[in-house]
Amino acid sequence: MKGLLQFIKFGIVGVANTFISEGVYALVVLLGGHYILANFLGFTISVLNAYYWSNKYVFKAGEGTEKRVWWKVLLKTYAAYIWGFLVNILLLALWVEVIHIGTYMVPVESFLNGFGITFLDAETIGELVAQMLCLPITVPMNYFVNKYWAYRDKKKKPAEESAAS
Repeated sequence: MKGLLQFIKFGIVGVANTFISEGVYALVVLLGGHYILANFLGFTISVLNAYYWSNKYVFKAGEGTEKRVWWKVLLKTYAAYIWGFLVNILLLALWVEVIHIGTYMVPVESFLNGFGITFLDAETIGELVAQMLCLPITVPMNYFVNKYWAYRDKKKKPAEESAAS
């Protein structure tokens, strides 16, 4: 039950992180920034948010465990998420540069134009959709790496337990 509750909390934090990451990504792309820069900025800001909430809410240090050093956990959080980020970059490049997802978004562009939304071209829509298509792969990766590495509790050694009492 504890594991399920923890996964649900991670999911809640993850939804917030996704909105932050996707929001920053969309903003940078819509302002004309390159999709890789947009991805990097969204990643950097959302992982900082993930660290804060995961440390305070999701993966709280348990009783009888060593006290976490905040900067070490922050670095481990970024290191944990970097794998998802690298996979995300590769998948984005696949969708945008190899598959050319933007060419498949012409009907979506036409549909939006019918409603007066003319600032989105097919390529931009493709870059936005590509980012969403990466999530089912990167989100579970991030959960497991964080749970079993970045926020793993270390048991206190017997000498530390008696000193703490």
